Amino acid sequence: MKWLVGALVLLLIALVFNLGLLAYAMYALLGVLVTSWLLARAWSENLVAQRGASRLTATVGDRVNVSVTIENKGRLPVGWLLMEDLLPKRALQFEPPNLGVDGKRLQLAMLRPRGTKTLTYDLCCNQRGYYQIGPTVLETGDFFGLHRRYRVAAEPHFLLVYPRVVPLEGFELASRRPIGEVRVVHRLFEDPTRVGGVRQYQTGDPMNRVHWRATARTGELHSKVYEPSSIAGATILLDFHEKRFEPRYEPYRSELAVMCAASIANAVYQLNQQIGLVTSGRDAVDRIRQEGWEFDYRSRDAAKKAAAMLDASDRLQPLVVPTRRGPEQFMRILETLARVELTDGLSFAHLVSETDSRLPRDATVIAMLTNPTAEDALVLGNLRRRGFAVTAILSVYDDHQYSHAAGRLLAEGIESRHLRDENSVVAICRRIVVR
Repeated sequence: MKWLVGALVLLLIALVFNLGLLAYAMYALLGVLVTSWLLARAWSENLVAQRGASRLTATVGDRVNVSVTIENKGRLPVGWLLMEDLLPKRALQFEPPNLGVDGKRLQLAMLRPRGTKTLTYDLCCNQRGYYQIGPTVLETGDFFGLHRRYRVAAEPHFLLVYPRVVPLEGFELASRRPIGEVRVVHRLFEDPTRVGGVRQYQTGDPMNRVHWRATARTGELHSKVYEPSSIAGATILLDFHEKRFEPRYEPYRSELAVMCAASIANAVYQLNQQIGLVTSGRDAVDRIRQEGWEFDYRSRDAAKKAAAMLDASDRLQPLVVPTRRGPEQFMRILETLARVELTDGLSFAHLVSETDSRLPRDATVIAMLTNPTAEDALVLGNLRRRGFAVTAILSVYDDHQYSHAAGRLLAEGIESRHLRDENSVVAICRRIVVR
Protein backbone atom coordinates (compact mmCIF):
# COMPACT_ATOMS: atom_id res chain seq x y z
CA MET A 1 0.00 0.00 0.00
CA LYS A 2 2.85 2.42 0.80
CA TRP A 3 4.50 1.69 -2.54
CA LEU A 4 1.23 2.35 -4.36
CA VAL A 5 0.58 5.66 -2.59
CA GLY A 6 4.15 6.82 -3.21
CA ALA A 7 3.97 5.93 -6.91
CA LEU A 8 0.67 7.79 -7.31
CA VAL A 9 2.07 10.90 -5.61
CA LEU A 10 5.17 10.90 -7.85
CA LEU A 11 3.00 10.35 -10.93
CA LEU A 12 0.85 13.33 -9.97
CA ILE A 13 3.95 15.50 -9.52
CA ALA A 14 5.29 14.35 -12.89
CA LEU A 15 2.03 15.23 -14.63
CA VAL A 16 1.83 18.67 -12.96
CA PHE A 17 5.40 19.65 -13.83
CA ASN A 18 5.38 17.84 -17.20
CA LEU A 19 8.21 15.45 -16.25
CA GLY A 20 7.85 12.78 -18.93
CA LEU A 21 10.66 10.47 -17.83
CA LEU A 22 9.44 10.40 -14.23
CA ALA A 23 5.88 9.80 -15.40
CA TYR A 24 7.01 6.89 -17.57
CA ALA A 25 8.92 5.38 -14.62
CA MET A 26 5.86 5.68 -12.37
CA TYR A 27 3.64 4.07 -14.99
CA ALA A 28 6.08 1.16 -15.14
CA LEU A 29 6.22 0.93 -11.33
CA LEU A 30 2.43 0.97 -11.06
CA GLY A 31 2.23 -1.77 -13.66
CA VAL A 32 4.68 -3.89 -11.70
CA LEU A 33 2.76 -3.29 -8.46
CA VAL A 34 -0.60 -4.19 -9.94
CA THR A 35 0.77 -7.24 -11.77
CA SER A 36 2.56 -8.48 -8.64
CA TRP A 37 -0.59 -8.00 -6.56
CA LEU A 38 -2.73 -9.91 -9.05
CA LEU A 39 -0.18 -12.74 -9.27
CA ALA A 40 0.17 -13.07 -5.48
CA ARG A 41 -3.60 -13.12 -5.07
CA ALA A 42 -4.11 -15.68 -7.82
CA TRP A 43 -1.38 -17.94 -6.45
CA SER A 44 -2.79 -17.80 -2.93
CA GLU A 45 -6.44 -18.39 -3.88
CA ASN A 46 -5.64 -21.37 -6.10
CA LEU A 47 -3.76 -23.29 -3.40
CA VAL A 48 -5.54 -26.07 -1.51
CA ALA A 49 -4.11 -28.50 1.03
CA GLN A 50 -5.19 -31.86 2.37
CA ARG A 51 -3.72 -33.72 5.35
CA GLY A 52 -3.69 -37.41 6.10
CA ALA A 53 -2.54 -39.26 9.22
CA SER A 54 -1.90 -42.96 9.66
CA ARG A 55 -3.79 -42.92 12.99
CA LEU A 56 -5.43 -40.46 15.35
CA THR A 57 -5.04 -42.49 18.56
CA ALA A 58 -1.75 -43.88 19.78
CA THR A 59 0.12 -44.99 22.87
CA VAL A 60 3.47 -43.84 24.17
CA GLY A 61 6.20 -45.14 21.86
CA ASP A 62 4.07 -45.34 18.71
CA ARG A 63 4.93 -43.54 15.47
CA VAL A 64 2.35 -41.63 13.44
CA ASN A 65 2.92 -40.77 9.79
CA VAL A 66 1.55 -37.42 8.62
CA SER A 67 1.39 -36.28 5.00
CA VAL A 68 0.18 -32.92 3.67
CA THR A 69 -0.55 -32.55 -0.04
CA ILE A 70 -0.66 -29.03 -1.51
CA GLU A 71 -2.26 -28.65 -4.95
CA ASN A 72 -2.18 -25.73 -7.35
CA LYS A 73 -5.60 -25.65 -9.00
CA GLY A 74 -4.81 -22.59 -11.11
CA ARG A 75 -3.51 -22.31 -14.66
CA LEU A 76 -0.52 -20.25 -13.63
CA PRO A 77 2.61 -21.68 -12.02
CA VAL A 78 3.34 -20.64 -8.42
CA GLY A 79 6.75 -19.01 -8.36
CA TRP A 80 7.46 -19.84 -4.73
CA LEU A 81 5.57 -21.34 -1.81
CA LEU A 82 6.59 -21.68 1.82
CA MET A 83 4.50 -24.31 3.60
CA GLU A 84 4.59 -25.31 7.27
CA ASP A 85 2.48 -27.81 9.18
CA LEU A 86 2.05 -26.48 12.71
CA LEU A 87 2.45 -28.32 16.00
CA PRO A 88 1.60 -26.91 19.47
CA LYS A 89 4.45 -25.33 21.38
CA ARG A 90 4.07 -27.60 24.41
CA ALA A 91 4.60 -30.64 22.18
CA LEU A 92 8.10 -29.45 21.22
CA GLN A 93 9.44 -27.44 24.18
CA PHE A 94 10.76 -30.27 26.38
CA GLU A 95 13.79 -32.49 25.85
CA PRO A 96 12.99 -35.04 24.61
CA PRO A 97 9.89 -33.43 23.11
CA ASN A 98 6.43 -34.83 23.72
CA LEU A 99 6.17 -35.37 19.99
CA GLY A 100 9.43 -36.15 18.24
CA VAL A 101 9.52 -35.06 14.59
CA ASP A 102 11.30 -37.15 11.99
CA GLY A 103 11.20 -35.30 8.68
CA LYS A 104 10.47 -31.75 7.54
CA ARG A 105 7.40 -29.78 8.56
CA LEU A 106 8.66 -26.66 6.78
CA GLN A 107 9.50 -26.64 3.08
CA LEU A 108 10.02 -24.16 0.21
CA ALA A 109 8.78 -25.28 -3.20
CA MET A 110 7.51 -24.26 -6.65
CA LEU A 111 4.30 -25.58 -8.17
CA ARG A 112 3.48 -25.96 -11.83
CA PRO A 113 -0.14 -25.55 -13.06
CA ARG A 114 -2.30 -28.37 -11.67
CA GLY A 115 0.78 -29.63 -9.84
CA THR A 116 1.02 -31.04 -6.31
CA LYS A 117 3.63 -31.11 -3.57
CA THR A 118 3.62 -33.51 -0.60
CA LEU A 119 5.05 -32.74 2.82
CA THR A 120 5.72 -35.94 4.80
CA TYR A 121 7.02 -36.45 8.33
CA ASP A 122 6.70 -38.90 11.24
CA LEU A 123 5.67 -38.15 14.82
CA CYS A 124 7.13 -40.21 17.64
CA CYS A 125 4.78 -40.18 20.64
CA ASN A 126 7.03 -39.73 23.68
CA GLN A 127 4.39 -38.39 26.08
CA ARG A 128 0.66 -38.75 26.57
CA GLY A 129 -1.56 -35.83 25.61
CA TYR A 130 -4.07 -34.37 23.18
CA TYR A 131 -2.21 -32.66 20.37
CA GLN A 132 -3.38 -30.47 17.53
CA ILE A 133 -1.64 -31.39 14.26
CA GLY A 134 -1.89 -28.50 11.85
CA PRO A 135 -3.35 -26.56 10.30
CA THR A 136 -0.98 -25.86 7.43
CA VAL A 137 0.21 -22.27 6.98
CA LEU A 138 0.96 -21.30 3.36
CA GLU A 139 2.93 -18.21 2.35
CA THR A 140 3.47 -16.95 -1.19
CA GLY A 141 3.95 -13.68 -3.04
CA ASP A 142 5.56 -11.95 -5.98
CA PHE A 143 9.23 -12.25 -6.90
CA PHE A 144 10.03 -8.71 -5.74
CA GLY A 145 8.69 -9.15 -2.24
CA LEU A 146 6.19 -6.32 -2.65
CA HIS A 147 3.13 -8.41 -1.87
CA ARG A 148 2.85 -11.45 0.36
CA ARG A 149 -0.23 -13.53 0.99
CA TYR A 150 -0.86 -15.99 3.84
CA ARG A 151 -3.32 -18.85 3.98
CA VAL A 152 -4.39 -21.27 6.69
CA ALA A 153 -5.26 -24.50 4.89
CA ALA A 154 -5.87 -28.17 5.73
CA GLU A 155 -8.02 -28.15 8.85
CA PRO A 156 -6.19 -29.63 11.84
CA HIS A 157 -6.26 -33.21 13.02
CA PHE A 158 -6.17 -34.07 16.71
CA LEU A 159 -3.92 -36.83 17.98
CA LEU A 160 -4.80 -38.54 21.26
CA VAL A 161 -1.86 -40.27 22.93
CA TYR A 162 -2.89 -42.57 25.77
CA PRO A 163 -0.78 -42.67 28.95
CA ARG A 164 1.52 -45.59 29.57
CA VAL A 165 -0.05 -48.40 31.59
CA VAL A 166 2.25 -50.44 33.84
CA PRO A 167 1.25 -53.95 35.03
CA LEU A 168 0.98 -53.90 38.82
CA GLU A 169 2.65 -56.48 41.02
CA GLY A 170 1.95 -57.63 44.54
CA PHE A 171 -1.34 -59.37 43.98
CA GLU A 172 -2.71 -62.35 42.11
CA LEU A 173 -5.31 -61.74 39.46
CA ALA A 174 -7.03 -64.97 40.40
CA SER A 175 -7.64 -63.69 43.92
CA ARG A 176 -9.83 -60.85 42.63
CA ARG A 177 -8.19 -58.50 45.10
CA PRO A 178 -6.24 -55.85 43.17
CA ILE A 179 -5.75 -53.56 46.16
CA GLY A 180 -6.65 -55.94 48.95
CA GLU A 181 -10.11 -56.56 50.32
CA VAL A 182 -11.03 -53.37 52.13
CA ARG A 183 -13.37 -53.36 55.10
CA VAL A 184 -15.21 -50.28 56.17
CA VAL A 185 -14.48 -48.81 59.57
CA HIS A 186 -18.18 -48.45 60.41
CA ARG A 187 -20.55 -51.33 59.65
CA LEU A 188 -22.74 -49.47 57.21
CA PHE A 189 -23.45 -52.61 55.15
CA GLU A 190 -23.48 -56.24 56.21
CA ASP A 191 -23.24 -59.26 53.97
CA PRO A 192 -25.83 -61.91 55.04
CA THR A 193 -23.89 -64.59 53.16
CA ARG A 194 -20.84 -64.18 55.40
CA VAL A 195 -21.37 -65.21 59.04
CA GLY A 196 -18.67 -63.76 61.22
CA GLY A 197 -19.73 -65.15 64.61
CA VAL A 198 -22.48 -65.69 67.15
CA ARG A 199 -23.62 -63.54 70.09
CA GLN A 200 -26.45 -63.58 72.59
CA TYR A 201 -29.83 -62.44 71.40
CA GLN A 202 -30.58 -58.75 71.91
CA THR A 203 -33.96 -57.10 71.98
CA GLY A 204 -34.85 -55.97 68.50
CA ASP A 205 -32.90 -58.63 66.59
CA PRO A 206 -35.00 -59.92 63.66
CA MET A 207 -35.93 -63.57 63.62
CA ASN A 208 -33.86 -64.31 60.53
CA ARG A 209 -30.77 -63.47 62.62
CA VAL A 210 -31.45 -66.18 65.19
CA HIS A 211 -28.84 -68.94 65.12
CA TRP A 212 -31.05 -71.95 65.87
CA ARG A 213 -28.26 -74.48 66.26
CA ALA A 214 -26.51 -72.40 68.91
CA THR A 215 -29.86 -71.73 70.56
CA ALA A 216 -30.70 -75.43 70.71
CA ARG A 217 -27.25 -76.32 72.03
CA THR A 218 -27.15 -73.70 74.80
CA GLY A 219 -30.82 -73.34 75.57
CA GLU A 220 -30.64 -69.56 75.15
CA LEU A 221 -31.39 -67.41 72.14
CA HIS A 222 -28.34 -66.50 70.06
CA SER A 223 -28.06 -64.26 66.98
CA LYS A 224 -25.76 -64.39 63.99
CA VAL A 225 -23.11 -61.72 63.45
CA TYR A 226 -22.45 -60.91 59.79
CA GLU A 227 -19.22 -59.66 58.29
CA PRO A 228 -19.33 -56.14 56.90
CA SER A 229 -19.49 -55.95 53.13
CA SER A 230 -16.20 -55.80 51.30
CA ILE A 231 -15.55 -52.69 49.26
CA ALA A 232 -15.06 -53.50 45.59
CA GLY A 233 -13.40 -51.16 43.15
CA ALA A 234 -12.07 -47.65 43.59
CA THR A 235 -12.64 -44.00 42.81
CA ILE A 236 -9.43 -42.11 42.03
CA LEU A 237 -9.18 -38.50 43.17
CA LEU A 238 -6.37 -36.90 41.15
CA ASP A 239 -5.13 -33.50 42.32
CA PHE A 240 -3.90 -31.66 39.22
CA HIS A 241 -3.53 -28.12 40.52
CA GLU A 242 -0.45 -26.56 38.97
CA LYS A 243 0.73 -24.96 42.24
CA ARG A 244 1.15 -28.41 43.81
CA PHE A 245 3.79 -29.40 41.25
CA GLU A 246 7.18 -27.75 41.54
CA PRO A 247 8.36 -26.41 38.16
CA ARG A 248 11.80 -27.99 38.54
CA TYR A 249 10.22 -31.47 38.62
CA GLU A 250 7.85 -30.90 35.72
CA PRO A 251 6.59 -32.52 33.65
CA TYR A 252 7.93 -35.67 35.33
CA ARG A 253 5.89 -35.58 38.56
CA SER A 254 2.55 -34.85 36.89
CA GLU A 255 3.09 -37.49 34.21
CA LEU A 256 4.07 -40.02 36.88
CA ALA A 257 0.80 -39.36 38.70
CA VAL A 258 -1.18 -39.87 35.49
CA MET A 259 0.66 -43.11 34.70
CA CYS A 260 0.00 -44.45 38.21
CA ALA A 261 -3.70 -43.56 37.98
CA ALA A 262 -3.99 -45.28 34.60
CA SER A 263 -2.22 -48.39 35.91
CA ILE A 264 -4.50 -48.67 38.95
CA ALA A 265 -7.58 -48.18 36.76
CA ASN A 266 -6.37 -50.91 34.43
CA ALA A 267 -5.76 -53.36 37.29
CA VAL A 268 -9.20 -52.78 38.80
CA TYR A 269 -10.87 -53.03 35.38
CA GLN A 270 -9.17 -56.36 34.64
CA LEU A 271 -10.78 -57.78 37.78
CA ASN A 272 -14.22 -56.64 36.62
CA GLN A 273 -14.59 -54.22 39.49
CA GLN A 274 -15.95 -50.71 39.35
CA ILE A 275 -13.57 -47.82 38.78
CA GLY A 276 -14.05 -44.06 38.55
CA LEU A 277 -12.02 -40.87 38.22
CA VAL A 278 -12.37 -37.35 39.60
CA THR A 279 -9.74 -34.70 38.86
CA SER A 280 -9.33 -30.95 39.13
CA GLY A 281 -7.38 -30.78 35.85
CA ARG A 282 -8.77 -29.25 32.68
CA ASP A 283 -9.64 -31.02 29.49
CA ALA A 284 -7.37 -30.16 26.55
CA VAL A 285 -10.41 -30.16 24.27
CA ASP A 286 -11.59 -27.00 26.03
CA ARG A 287 -8.52 -25.19 24.74
CA ILE A 288 -8.99 -26.01 21.10
CA ARG A 289 -10.13 -23.24 18.86
CA GLN A 290 -12.81 -24.77 16.64
CA GLU A 291 -14.36 -21.78 14.87
CA GLY A 292 -13.79 -18.19 13.86
CA TRP A 293 -10.87 -18.84 11.52
CA GLU A 294 -10.07 -16.34 8.86
CA PHE A 295 -8.26 -16.99 5.63
CA ASP A 296 -6.54 -13.68 4.96
CA TYR A 297 -3.72 -12.49 7.21
CA ARG A 298 -1.26 -9.64 7.08
CA SER A 299 1.67 -11.54 8.58
CA ARG A 300 2.86 -15.08 9.08
CA ASP A 301 2.84 -14.67 12.86
CA ALA A 302 -0.83 -13.65 12.78
CA ALA A 303 -1.72 -16.70 10.71
CA LYS A 304 0.14 -19.04 13.08
CA LYS A 305 -1.39 -17.42 16.16
CA ALA A 306 -4.94 -17.72 14.83
CA ALA A 307 -4.39 -21.38 13.99
CA ALA A 308 -2.81 -22.32 17.32
CA MET A 309 -4.41 -23.94 20.35
CA LEU A 310 -5.82 -21.70 23.05
CA ASP A 311 -3.43 -21.03 25.94
CA ALA A 312 -5.98 -20.37 28.66
CA SER A 313 -9.17 -21.89 30.00
CA ASP A 314 -11.53 -20.53 32.65
CA ARG A 315 -12.95 -23.95 33.46
CA LEU A 316 -13.71 -24.37 37.18
CA GLN A 317 -15.69 -27.60 36.95
CA PRO A 318 -14.01 -30.89 37.84
CA LEU A 319 -13.62 -33.69 35.34
CA VAL A 320 -15.70 -36.63 36.55
CA VAL A 321 -15.95 -40.16 35.18
CA PRO A 322 -18.65 -41.85 37.31
CA THR A 323 -17.62 -45.05 39.09
CA ARG A 324 -18.91 -47.98 37.04
CA ARG A 325 -17.87 -51.30 35.55
CA GLY A 326 -17.15 -52.39 31.98
CA PRO A 327 -14.55 -52.04 29.22
CA GLU A 328 -15.98 -48.75 27.96
CA GLN A 329 -15.54 -47.35 31.48
CA PHE A 330 -11.80 -47.98 31.44
CA MET A 331 -11.47 -46.39 27.98
CA ARG A 332 -13.30 -43.28 29.19
CA ILE A 333 -10.88 -42.98 32.11
CA LEU A 334 -7.90 -43.54 29.82
CA GLU A 335 -9.09 -40.85 27.40
CA THR A 336 -9.68 -38.42 30.26
CA LEU A 337 -6.20 -39.05 31.65
CA ALA A 338 -4.72 -38.60 28.17
CA ARG A 339 -6.32 -35.16 27.80
CA VAL A 340 -6.03 -33.83 31.35
CA GLU A 341 -3.74 -30.85 31.91
CA LEU A 342 -2.58 -28.84 34.90
CA THR A 343 -4.81 -25.94 35.86
CA ASP A 344 -5.03 -23.17 38.44
CA GLY A 345 -8.76 -23.70 39.00
CA LEU A 346 -10.06 -25.92 41.78
CA SER A 347 -7.90 -26.85 44.74
CA PHE A 348 -8.07 -30.40 46.07
CA ALA A 349 -10.20 -29.41 49.05
CA HIS A 350 -12.69 -27.66 46.76
CA LEU A 351 -12.61 -30.66 44.43
CA VAL A 352 -13.66 -33.02 47.22
CA SER A 353 -16.34 -30.63 48.46
CA GLU A 354 -17.71 -30.32 44.93
CA THR A 355 -17.88 -34.05 44.19
CA ASP A 356 -18.26 -35.89 47.51
CA SER A 357 -22.00 -36.36 46.93
CA ARG A 358 -21.19 -38.34 43.77
CA LEU A 359 -18.67 -40.68 45.37
CA PRO A 360 -20.06 -44.20 45.92
CA ARG A 361 -19.56 -45.61 49.41
CA ASP A 362 -18.92 -49.13 48.15
CA ALA A 363 -15.65 -48.15 46.45
CA THR A 364 -12.30 -47.22 47.93
CA VAL A 365 -11.37 -43.55 47.59
CA ILE A 366 -7.76 -43.34 46.36
CA ALA A 367 -6.49 -39.77 46.70
CA MET A 368 -3.45 -39.03 44.53
CA LEU A 369 -1.68 -35.98 45.96
CA THR A 370 1.66 -34.26 45.55
CA ASN A 371 1.99 -31.84 48.44
CA PRO A 372 -1.14 -32.11 50.61
CA THR A 373 -1.97 -29.25 52.94
CA ALA A 374 -3.65 -29.45 56.34
CA GLU A 375 -6.94 -28.58 54.63
CA ASP A 376 -6.52 -31.48 52.21
CA ALA A 377 -5.90 -33.89 55.06
CA LEU A 378 -8.95 -32.57 56.89
CA VAL A 379 -11.35 -33.12 53.97
CA LEU A 380 -10.03 -36.66 53.49
CA GLY A 381 -10.42 -37.27 57.21
CA ASN A 382 -14.02 -36.09 57.00
CA LEU A 383 -14.63 -38.59 54.20
CA ARG A 384 -13.24 -41.37 56.39
CA ARG A 385 -15.39 -40.34 59.34
CA ARG A 386 -18.44 -40.43 57.09
CA GLY A 387 -17.80 -44.10 56.36
CA PHE A 388 -15.67 -43.96 53.21
CA ALA A 389 -12.63 -46.19 52.89
CA VAL A 390 -9.86 -43.72 52.09
CA THR A 391 -6.22 -44.23 51.20
CA ALA A 392 -3.66 -41.88 49.68
CA ILE A 393 -0.77 -42.00 47.22
CA LEU A 394 1.80 -39.22 47.57
CA SER A 395 3.80 -38.41 44.44
CA VAL A 396 6.89 -36.79 45.95
CA TYR A 397 10.59 -37.44 45.48
CA ASP A 398 12.11 -36.29 48.76
CA ASP A 399 11.76 -38.70 51.70
CA HIS A 400 11.57 -35.86 54.23
CA GLN A 401 8.78 -34.19 52.28
CA TYR A 402 6.93 -37.51 52.10
CA SER A 403 7.25 -38.08 55.86
CA HIS A 404 5.88 -34.61 56.58
CA ALA A 405 2.92 -35.07 54.22
CA ALA A 406 2.21 -38.62 55.39
CA GLY A 407 2.17 -37.40 59.00
CA ARG A 408 -0.62 -34.95 58.22
CA LEU A 409 -2.69 -37.70 56.68
CA LEU A 410 -1.92 -40.20 59.43
CA ALA A 411 -3.21 -37.70 61.98
CA GLU A 412 -6.58 -38.05 60.25
CA GLY A 413 -6.35 -41.85 60.24
CA ILE A 414 -5.42 -42.15 56.57
CA GLU A 415 -2.62 -44.43 55.42
CA SER A 416 -0.49 -43.39 52.46
CA ARG A 417 1.93 -44.86 49.94
CA HIS A 418 5.04 -43.24 48.50
CA LEU A 419 5.09 -42.81 44.73
CA ARG A 420 8.75 -41.95 44.31
CA ASP A 421 9.51 -42.88 40.71
CA GLU A 422 8.38 -45.16 37.89
CA ASN A 423 9.83 -48.23 39.59
CA SER A 424 7.54 -47.73 42.57
CA VAL A 425 4.39 -47.76 40.41
CA VAL A 426 4.42 -51.53 39.94
CA ALA A 427 4.36 -52.13 43.72
CA ILE A 428 2.04 -49.27 44.70
CA CYS A 429 -0.95 -51.55 45.32
CA ARG A 430 0.74 -54.01 47.67
CA ARG A 431 -0.41 -52.19 50.76
CA ILE A 432 -3.31 -50.02 49.67
CA VAL A 433 -5.46 -51.60 52.36
CA VAL A 434 -7.53 -49.84 54.99
CA ARG A 435 -8.26 -52.15 57.90
